[in-house]
Amino acid sequence: HWQLDRSRAHVKMAAHMRSNGMEVALPPVGGFNPPNRLLCGPGPGNAHPRVLSKMGLPQVGHLDPYFLELMEDIKSLLRYTFQTTNDFTIPVSGTGSAAMEACVCNMIEPGDTMLIGINGYFGNRLVDMASRYGAKVHTMNKPWGQVYSFEEIKAAVEKYKPTVLALVHAETSTGACQPFDGVGDLCRKHNCLLIADCVTSISGVPLYLDKWGVDAAYAGTQKALSCPPGVAPLSFSPRAMAKLMGRKTPVANWYLDMRMIASYLTGSSGGARSYHHTAPISMCYALREALELVKEEGLEARWARHREVAEHFWKQLEAMGLEMLVDHKYRLPTLTTVKVPPGIDSKKVTTYMLQRYEIEIGNGLGELAGKAWRIGLMGCNARHDIALLIVSALRDALEQQGYKVPRRAAL
Repeated sequence: HWQLDRSRAHVKMAAHMRSNGMEVALPPVGGFNPPNRLLCGPGPGNAHPRVLSKMGLPQVGHLDPYFLELMEDIKSLLRYTFQTTNDFTIPVSGTGSAAMEACVCNMIEPGDTMLIGINGYFGNRLVDMASRYGAKVHTMNKPWGQVYSFEEIKAAVEKYKPTVLALVHAETSTGACQPFDGVGDLCRKHNCLLIADCVTSISGVPLYLDKWGVDAAYAGTQKALSCPPGVAPLSFSPRAMAKLMGRKTPVANWYLDMRMIASYLTGSSGGARSYHHTAPISMCYALREALELVKEEGLEARWARHREVAEHFWKQLEAMGLEMLVDHKYRLPTLTTVKVPPGIDSKKVTTYMLQRYEIEIGNGLGELAGKAWRIGLMGCNARHDIALLIVSALRDALEQQGYKVPRRAAL
């Protein structure tokens, strides 16, 4: 009856619109009910039920004292999760790509030299962004799935003498985890700022901004934090803030100008906060709860859970005769890249798993398109039962194309 009444209302409204000379017709769009899928691709992953429930709480204004107090809680919890004491640690209003661009546009002035490590898709994105902001860009290049040694980084820094060095800690396109030991000290020795992409590592992989000497870091909420996309963690060290506040030119992106946002989120020298933009209230509720879950579990226990589940998952895949792209030593527990066996259509596998099992895994990106799958076991999805479910569904999808699974892989 409700649907019939709604249809009649639409017809009546359309007739009213025509009689008033409106040119754009009422679209034939009904309600929606998304499928309940298991999201085990490169992101987004499934949001934790507690996180989703917080998004339905009553909204307050973005300058309401309650919201500003909530923002202080978020900043404090982000410092714990990033393992930093950086005062300027905030949620950016936007996805991880917005926080990535915020790092680039605030740390770079026209003519600055930026050195970027490219060993996957997102290194290339950093190059694109830096070029648009007038940086003199130099690159270090590695085959996708490999990482840089300290010696390679040191040689490039000494050669190019960059103002900023950017490395992807967790490369979402390849599943590789870049070591940062010694890089921060190297950058300080050469008066260079260090940027780290932590989108797929935050809360799922050991991450120490202060210990590693990272000056600017950005992350995403939709992966190991088990929060919907829409806000993005960002942290600037005192060195990064000095660079920002001492700029000779305005930040070329108004929305992501962290000097202006600092006056909103922290106040200017302890003074009154000034309006910059309307913060996404409900998304901040979601992030606050996601970080509460991190606090309750504890970072070390959370890192260990991701590692334990990933190790078991890798053994199951290898028992099926499948090969991982990344060497075990540098493999991300949060995101596994599995090589597509010869003769297998990778897209048919992902389509089959989605249609038959309501399970999403990711296809390869960029150079790895058609050559690998990207499987995420992140946040609340980093569980043994989910890992076994993925293995079983993947096996079925492969067998549909004639793949012969070794007998030792029997589940």
